[in-house]
Amino acid sequence: MSTATPLTGRDAWGLSATHVDLRRPVPRPRPVDVEALPQHLTVDLARTALVVVDMQNDFCHPDGWLAGIGVDVTPARAPIDVLVEAVPALRSAGVPVVWVSWGARPDRAGLPPGVLHVYDPAGTGVGIGSPSNAAGSPVLEAGSWAAALVDELAAVVAPEDVHVDKVRMSGFVDTPLDSVLRGLRVDTLLFAGVNVDQCVYASLVDAANIGYDVVLLEDACGTTSPQFCTDATMYNVRQCFGFTTLTSLLLGSITG
Repeated sequence: MSTATPLTGRDAWGLSATHVDLRRPVPRPRPVDVEALPQHLTVDLARTALVVVDMQNDFCHPDGWLAGIGVDVTPARAPIDVLVEAVPALRSAGVPVVWVSWGARPDRAGLPPGVLHVYDPAGTGVGIGSPSNAAGSPVLEAGSWAAALVDELAAVVAPEDVHVDKVRMSGFVDTPLDSVLRGLRVDTLLFAGVNVDQCVYASLVDAANIGYDVVLLEDACGTTSPQFCTDATMYNVRQCFGFTTLTSLLLGSITG
């Protein structure tokens, strides 16, 4: 029997003209210990991905949609500096980086009334697809300035990173995110981004419900909601779905 030549990638057969080897690559475990709540964790970096949610201009930039409707976006910008350090560090440790962001079609097809209502509750035409920000960019439209990552994070994106557009609070509904993550052969997801009590939380809950281990990076998340929303989110993550830790603790475990 001929020997199959392995293909590159985490989810690949070994393949030659005469032989297919169905064994997938088995990565060497790279465990790190990290202090977390409600319990201490050992995380296998070889089976872990970082999922960064909605760090986009419309949520985090002073000329974006949120700021345009009078919201102070300072709390939404709080994760930026943490992620500027964490993304390259985790990538260097072999952790894939997945950017999950709002990216609606220009015709808004596929957006149900309930989703449209969130961004335009009075029906005045200031929601998704409208030029209702200081930049005049269509709100959360795929390919627009409004939907792009903030400049500070765009600067740390690498070619091997994965980008997934979503059109719901959860990154798993009507997107290829689950397929992407399974193709990466990961079990554990590190969640970061905004808003921690909304899209980050919705994505984390869906991930937990379909079998992923979930860890929320507290200091790599932010929200423009009141503090009690963050408190409830942390309680629910620790009580029902997974774990929380600090990015600084995780990076310290990796480098230490």
